[in-house]
Amino acid sequence: MMGATKHKISNDGRTWLSGRHWVIGLPYLWFLLLALAPLLIVLKISLSEMQTTAVSGMFSWHGTWPTIKLDVSSYVFLAYDELYLATYLSSLKYAALTTLICLTMGYPFAYFMARAPKHWQALLVMLIMLPFWTSFLLRIYAWKTLLVNNGIINNALLSLGLIAAPIEMLNTPFSLMIGMVYSYLPFMILPLYANLSKLDLRYLEAAADLGSSPFKTFWLITVPLSKAGIIAGCMLVFIPAVGEYVIPELLGGPNTLMIGRVLWDEFFSNNDWPMACAVTMVMLLLIMLPMAVYNKYQSEQAD
Repeated sequence: MMGATKHKISNDGRTWLSGRHWVIGLPYLWFLLLALAPLLIVLKISLSEMQTTAVSGMFSWHGTWPTIKLDVSSYVFLAYDELYLATYLSSLKYAALTTLICLTMGYPFAYFMARAPKHWQALLVMLIMLPFWTSFLLRIYAWKTLLVNNGIINNALLSLGLIAAPIEMLNTPFSLMIGMVYSYLPFMILPLYANLSKLDLRYLEAAADLGSSPFKTFWLITVPLSKAGIIAGCMLVFIPAVGEYVIPELLGGPNTLMIGRVLWDEFFSNNDWPMACAVTMVMLLLIMLPMAVYNKYQSEQAD
């Protein structure tokens, strides 16, 4: 018995360099090099002082002892400047509204896809993926040509006599939301479809046998059982929507400030790298909060 225990311990000690550990360890190493290292660089710049052509160094030597100089003025300015606070709130508002609209539109579509005949489901998934076959930038520019005052939509409404003058749609919150919902709707539909397609229909049949109405069955059974897909879809939409830059720049106009545009201005217009990096770090903290909620839910589901 003792020899068997020693043999087992010896085998466990030799498996730390096994193929399984390499398969798990290499992605973590890749993450450390390409995700954590740039994040630490951004944090370092955010705590530095902007000089004429570069940021100041964080470490300096006085004799034989190193000193660390941390400049938190950028974070203090963010906390008291109303423009940045309004921009963060605006970004969160547009991202939350985009998520809500995508969920409202995407859930019925995903439900229809999951209930469609099997030979149609692959075609429906391909149609959802079809926009990704073209450039994201080209698709946003296409919406810009559609929403302009002399674009196809206004010309069609004018020719039908439904309006007397072109409707101002471009460079408004309306055009911003059109572009955001159009771009992120597939990210909501696909996780919902993946979850709803695995739903056990016997629960619905049992509820119908017990006299439950279709709406009550949907609300009390289908929706709770698809909660994981709802949360995953909302995270996939909300997180990138908070930091979106291209859509606000091309469709939103100057009155729809979002944090991505502020980052661009700080980096390339104002040449204030510490402030831009501080804005980035605060935005990452805002994004990590819903991610922590999602991870907590996932761990509870696993238990």
